[in-house]
Amino acid sequence: MVLSVVTQGFGIGISLIIAIGAQNSYVLKNGILKKHVFITALLCSVLDMVLITAGTLGLSSIIDGNKTLMLLSTAFGVIFLTYYGISSIIKAIKSNETFNVENDKNSDSLKKTIVTILALTLLNPHVYLDTVILIGSIGSKFAEHQQIDFIIGACSASFVWFFGLAYGARILIPIFKKEITWKILDIVIGLIMLRIASKLVFFALDNNLIG
Repeated sequence: MVLSVVTQGFGIGISLIIAIGAQNSYVLKNGILKKHVFITALLCSVLDMVLITAGTLGLSSIIDGNKTLMLLSTAFGVIFLTYYGISSIIKAIKSNETFNVENDKNSDSLKKTIVTILALTLLNPHVYLDTVILIGSIGSKFAEHQQIDFIIGACSASFVWFFGLAYGARILIPIFKKEITWKILDIVIGLIMLRIASKLVFFALDNNLIG
């Protein structure tokens, strides 16, 4: 029974986490650059663990019913993701430098990397929808003595995914030695950010958060 609950948690967690989004795009980029790879994967995994645990233990019902909190987090998410997306596209268009992993991997400080991950996670309502509300609400339906097993399974999915993505991205390095490939990735990441921002606007409208 314990293994079954852990497996369910892992399956539900991995099915939601692997969707292409702001976190995954940033983890992939850092993995290719070999830039603070361990910290990037660890911080994303730990943040997911905290949010999944909080959601399963009751935070999901609080957030789901708080219109003001959802509106504020959505607004911050739209602003940040729009800024990040446009900046990424502009950088791709203006950049004329040849991609070099060894020269570029430490271009951003550890502090900037941590701040970016925190922003992409905590200012992105989609993360809360996936971890706190969706995964958390499912986990909260289990009996109290089974919730920890569910949390272990769901959190394990985050660790497996983020570390696999961060370190597995290295196999793409030969492809990204071409300048055009790097430009394409930056543009795609920018478009993903803008797409998520637009989805948040529609989410706010559909759930009557505005007005």
